[in-house]
Amino acid sequence: MSVMTIPMEYRQASADFDRFILDARDTAGLQTTNQAYAMVQAVLQTFRRRLEISEALIFANALPPVLRAIFVADWDLEEPTVPFSGRVAMTREVQAFRGNHNVSPDSAIADVAAALRRNIDEAKLDRVLVRLPQGAVDFWRA
Repeated sequence: MSVMTIPMEYRQASADFDRFILDARDTAGLQTTNQAYAMVQAVLQTFRRRLEISEALIFANALPPVLRAIFVADWDLEEPTVPFSGRVAMTREVQAFRGNHNVSPDSAIADVAAALRRNIDEAKLDRVLVRLPQGAVDFWRA
């Protein structure tokens, strides 16, 4: 009988996420990892709103397990997609997420993009982004 080993990305998921969230916190100049989590969640959901389900799943597969879970959590599959817009408009959308519980800076999208790129396989991310709608590559530009 052959036994499948647990993939390292799952064994290391918590440690990898902790490293990422600290990086995102520090990059954005936030005080706490709770603030960083709200920012990351808002950025991921702002991006997700611009993708069809099949596109979002392609993107999710480029993310490490915990970020993948955050990306797909609480998804209203009936919500219509919206087009990519300018960075300022999408940043305002990020900042409006959860209202008073969100202190995302004006640089939130770039900050999360920079932290993401430092903490995952950047080449894999770039290969995925070019398969997504126009605007996806620019969204994840640090």
